[in-house]
Amino acid sequence: MTITITAFERSPDGGKGLARDTRVRWALEEAGLPYDVRLVSFRAMKEPAHLALHPFGQIPTYEQDGLVLFETGAIVFHIATHHGALLPAGDHARARAITWLFAALNTVEPPILELVTARIFEGDKPWSKERIPLVEERVRDRMKQLSARLGDADWLDGDFSAGDLMMVSVLLRLRPSGILDEFPVLAAYVARGEARPAYQRAFAAQLVVNAP
Repeated sequence: MTITITAFERSPDGGKGLARDTRVRWALEEAGLPYDVRLVSFRAMKEPAHLALHPFGQIPTYEQDGLVLFETGAIVFHIATHHGALLPAGDHARARAITWLFAALNTVEPPILELVTARIFEGDKPWSKERIPLVEERVRDRMKQLSARLGDADWLDGDFSAGDLMMVSVLLRLRPSGILDEFPVLAAYVARGEARPAYQRAFAAQLVVNAP
């Protein structure tokens, strides 16, 4: 049975590839798996049919042969573990790649999302001028650590893996703030991810949906 994922009928980012379905599209493209996309409106996301797939009324979801998944980490992990291409063969290397996937979501993404929230949704609050610099500093501290770990390597641990896919996807959310450009090692790392043919195909696919 063909894989079906859900995505925004019209993404809030206007096609910049920051919506989470792009991560799943990228993983599917890396694995060479065909998939269908069911577009959902913001209203439909809160209706019973979609809530049965994603209890929190978000995107993306993943359906195949009766299996329904939500949350990008779980979906990418499933694709990587069942279809190869995104995890190395050795047990230790495989475990390290999985660790980086979780690190991207649990350690690196939270302060970035906090910054997005502070700037976009709380920027008009009277306390935002004091709060935003504190959040930015937390992001920079995390970027310093990640940059030091990456060093002059192309990828986080050996060859490109699901860990890199998720980390690049997370770091892309930082680009609009300008902070990513403060860390040339990480900016180059993200550019390498974006240059991968599988990413280019995934980005083009979501861009078609969001074209004006």
